[in-house]
Amino acid sequence: MADTALMPIPGTFDPVPTPREVTPRADGRVDLLGLPRPRITELFEAAGLDKKAAKLRAKQVFHWLYHRGVTDFEAMTDIAKTMRPWLAERFVIGRPEIVLAQHSSDGTRKWLLRTDDGHEYEMVFIPDADRGTLCVSSQVGCTLNCRFCHTGTMRLVRNLTPGEIVGQVMLARDALGEWPKGAMDGLDEDEDEGGYSSDGRLLTNIVMMGMGEPLYNFENVRDALKLVMDGDGLALSKRRITLSTSGVVPMMARCGEEIGVNLAVSLHAVSKEVRDEIVPINRKYGLEELLQACADYPGASNARRITFEYVMLKDKNDSDEDARELVRLIKRYKLPAKVNLIPFNPWPGAIYECSSEERVRRFSDIVFEAGISAPVRTPRGRDIDAACGQLKTAAQKLSRAELDRLAEEKQAALG
Repeated sequence: MADTALMPIPGTFDPVPTPREVTPRADGRVDLLGLPRPRITELFEAAGLDKKAAKLRAKQVFHWLYHRGVTDFEAMTDIAKTMRPWLAERFVIGRPEIVLAQHSSDGTRKWLLRTDDGHEYEMVFIPDADRGTLCVSSQVGCTLNCRFCHTGTMRLVRNLTPGEIVGQVMLARDALGEWPKGAMDGLDEDEDEGGYSSDGRLLTNIVMMGMGEPLYNFENVRDALKLVMDGDGLALSKRRITLSTSGVVPMMARCGEEIGVNLAVSLHAVSKEVRDEIVPINRKYGLEELLQACADYPGASNARRITFEYVMLKDKNDSDEDARELVRLIKRYKLPAKVNLIPFNPWPGAIYECSSEERVRRFSDIVFEAGISAPVRTPRGRDIDAACGQLKTAAQKLSRAELDRLAEEKQAALG
């Protein structure tokens, strides 16, 4: 295994991760996934191509990689046949390894993925009536230790590279058959293809809400999302991308300036005492500092509201007084905001319970009556452990024989 030692960092301190462009492969080839076109050009030059040829090949490979979803150099028909083996000997266009894939009865899909150096992380696809949202991870584990979050029970292993982040989007498009002339391998034969967007794609939105704190892996997240938003890359509008933070205040302005995507904030409480308990980073960056950073977030407006995520915990943060204080804080800082109320998704060992439906509805009504949108998020994928971090834990309980059987079934389904 590569040198990726565990980093046991308390949630109230900033982690100091080791920068990593790509994850080293056992075969010595360089994975081009997640690298910008100028960097691919540099690598081709270093491998022996002259400057002009390197620039041309990089442009061609970049197109096949992101517009066609191709992973085999032999399929790149506008590259000379003699050049393709040369590329394949030195480079690879990878995908995260799928350890486990699950499909919920409500349409939610979840994948447990593995890096080239053997670490596991997750992604989730959530289809709705008018959109399809991919929930993307930024780290293996997390350092923030939020007490209601299952990922918070795991230690931070390392940051994901840009390729491992954008690779989740690529893998989802593979599974949904959303490349030009792409096979529908990831869909059951009896499923309707659907069509949420003008080009018929199911995957329309991305949320950086998976495992990890995106702003503690800022550069890699930024570089990955730039590829996703690049017109020559995956070409997804920044208005369809949301980054969620637990409140890494010093990085929030940079996020707005350098990435420019929608901002979501894991608020979850309206008092110092409760937020200190359930979101420990509050001890470092308090509520007032966080809300001021939200007020200053570049690009925030009534057309691009900041989303406050608020998980509903029984007898902890769900009272009428909590709802009124939430309204007061939003109005005090004049925030263009909406509130997503999230029924708690229990997991084994959790010390909290979900608020009752009546309590959630009452909380929502109070916020709505104050003129602030406060929809209740419909719980999704509970039959496949779709809360963040749950699938990894569940998979660790499976025997080797069970994992082998699941792998055989997946292969059989692909034909």
